[in-house]
Amino acid sequence: MAPEISANRWVAFGLWAAIAVYAAARVCQIYADSLPILLIVLLHVIPPALLAMIHGGGLYGRRGVLAFTAICLGTAALFESLSLRTGFPFGRYHFTGVMGPKLFGLPFLLALAYLGIGYCSWILALLILRYQDTPLRGTRIFSAPMLASFIMLAWDLSMDPQWATIDRAWIWEDGGAFFGVPVSNFRGWYLTAFLFFLAFAVYLRSRPPPAPISLGFWRAPIAMYAVCALGNLLIRPLAATPLAVADASGRIWRSADVRDVCYTVSLLVLTPFALLAWLRLREQAATGCIEKR
Repeated sequence: MAPEISANRWVAFGLWAAIAVYAAARVCQIYADSLPILLIVLLHVIPPALLAMIHGGGLYGRRGVLAFTAICLGTAALFESLSLRTGFPFGRYHFTGVMGPKLFGLPFLLALAYLGIGYCSWILALLILRYQDTPLRGTRIFSAPMLASFIMLAWDLSMDPQWATIDRAWIWEDGGAFFGVPVSNFRGWYLTAFLFFLAFAVYLRSRPPPAPISLGFWRAPIAMYAVCALGNLLIRPLAATPLAVADASGRIWRSADVRDVCYTVSLLVLTPFALLAWLRLREQAATGCIEKR
C-alpha cells in the first residue's frame, strides 16, 4: 500500500471520527441533568477544532492551517477581550464558570469554538461560491470572507439566546432585544469573523489553489456544520429550567420561546447553508471538477 493512500485513509478516519464524537456530544446534551456541564462543553468544542486542524492540514498544509489558527484565535481573543473591557464590538457581558477555565476573563474553550465552526464556515463559503479550486484574487478576496462570516454568524444566532439567557454561560449585562441578547453582539460577530476570514484570504492570495481532492474530503466540514444545525434541535430543557427567565435588565422571556427561536434559526438558516454547499459539491463532482472517491 502506497504511503500516500495510507495517509489519506488516516486523514479520513480522523475527520469522520471527529464528526462522530461531535454527533455523540449533541445527543449527550439531552442528558445534561446527569452529565457534567463542562464535559458537554468540551465535547461540543474540541471535535470541530480537531476537524479544522486535520482538514486544514490536508488542504493548506501545516503552515497554512497554523496561519488560519493563529489569525482566527488572535482576532477572536482580541475582540472578545476588548468587548469584555469596553463593550465594543459585541456589547457589555461577562462569562460565568460554565465554559471552564478563563484567562483574563476569557474562557479557553471559547477560542476553540471559533476555530472549529469558523473553519467549517470558511469551507462552506468556498464550496457555495465554487472557489475551492481557484486562486483567491480580485473580488474573491472579499466575497469569500463576506459569505463565510454570514455562515458563522448564523451559528451564533442559533445558540446565543440558549447559552446566555437560559444556560447562563455568559451574561449580557444590559439584556437585549433578541431574547436577552443585544443586536450589537451580532454586528460584532460579523465584524470579527469578516476580519479574520479577510486576513486569511489575503494570506492565500499568493498561494496556488489546492490540488484536486476527493469528494469525501470536502464533505466532512459540511457534515460537521450540518450536525451542528440538526443537533440544536435536540436541545431539551433541564429539569431545573423555569418556565420563564429574566435577562440582566430584568426583562422576562419564556424559556420555550428562547428554545423555539434557536430551533427555527437552526432549521431555516444553518441547514440551508449546509444543503447548498452539499449540492454545489455534487454539481462539481458530476462535472469532474472533484474526484468521486
